[in-house]
Amino acid sequence: MDLSDSGERQISWAARSMPVLTAIGERFGLEQPLAGVRIAACLHVTAETAVLMGALMAGGAQIALAASNPLSTQDDVAESLRTYGMAVHARAGVDRATYYRHIHQALDVEPDLVLDDGCDLVNILHTERTDLLERVSGGCEETTTGIIRLRQMAAENALRFPVVAVNDTRTKRMFDNRYGTGQSTLDGIMRATNTMLAGRTVVVAGFGYCGRGVAERAKGFGARVIVTEIDAVKALDAILQGYEVRPMAQAATLGDLFVTVTGNRDVIRAEHLSVMKDGAILANAGHFDVEIDVRALDEMAREVHRGVRPNTDEYVMPGGNRLLLLAEGRLVNLTAAEGHPAAVMDMSFSAQALAVEWLVGERANMAPGVYDVPAEIDHEVARLKLAATGIGIDTLTLEQEAYLHSWRVGS
Repeated sequence: MDLSDSGERQISWAARSMPVLTAIGERFGLEQPLAGVRIAACLHVTAETAVLMGALMAGGAQIALAASNPLSTQDDVAESLRTYGMAVHARAGVDRATYYRHIHQALDVEPDLVLDDGCDLVNILHTERTDLLERVSGGCEETTTGIIRLRQMAAENALRFPVVAVNDTRTKRMFDNRYGTGQSTLDGIMRATNTMLAGRTVVVAGFGYCGRGVAERAKGFGARVIVTEIDAVKALDAILQGYEVRPMAQAATLGDLFVTVTGNRDVIRAEHLSVMKDGAILANAGHFDVEIDVRALDEMAREVHRGVRPNTDEYVMPGGNRLLLLAEGRLVNLTAAEGHPAAVMDMSFSAQALAVEWLVGERANMAPGVYDVPAEIDHEVARLKLAATGIGIDTLTLEQEAYLHSWRVGS
């Protein structure tokens, strides 16, 4: 009960900064757009996620929730959700086998819809729980990594139901990925290491929206920032924003802190680890724990000192240099810190809630594939967020509307 009370306090605190999602939940409570819908979700079990779950339950949904990362699970929040009557299959720090067992338990609800964060749940549906596919009529995906996997499934005609790419909304990419990841990643790194960033060299692997956010925040702290990229356009963008761009083979010898934000695997490999300077810090802000080759690090190190600080392991390399791995190579912002600020998740989860409502109404007319969130949902979330903060914007005059919709008016 003490754990449940603690979780309730956390959820209430997060809800204070989530006025848009709270308002959506209140409307859902009146209109019941999700009545009778069974949902299996695989998400980070945090206070912000709990506010989303509350909104969906208010709309009539029956939900079974598993964790998308065992190191991000807040046990008190999970226990509080259980007191609401939700089936929660999550516990902090579980091993890989238990992680997947929890996903299977969430799927035992025999869902109509699925909510995923990284595509593990959808993957299991298509490989091990194919008996449930006939019932599943749609889903939502929250992450860049998950969307990459889903688009590949769709390209191979393997995806069996429509999935909405919640990650690809303008509000999600701009605010969640850029500002949320930027702030929470550095928050996690500083909590884990108490390191000073000013004057240090920070290597950011990947210059998508998340990487931009990390680079901007590191630069704001006074760090020298080096970006590594495989995309020429993004590399040029980084150059024009004032960052150095180098291949990882060069950056590996220069960095004091490395942050991977790519959605791919083996971004930092053995050949990079072998040339890093003494005291280099390794952190991952991509989705899965494959961006840093932790297996190679284990094999190369002559000594490993676990827990030299909370969420910090020290690897002593053959030459004596010490490398510090944060959060076991998992998401540093959700393991060593608390993830994105609730005010940011207010927009992402509001888009998620409205996308679920839209999907319930449209799923019968949708073929399997990956779909963008309708633009009107994105605009509605932004409008509600501005209204909640008391900020007004201009509107077009009739003459301006006519000008934008006519080709006959010249300069």
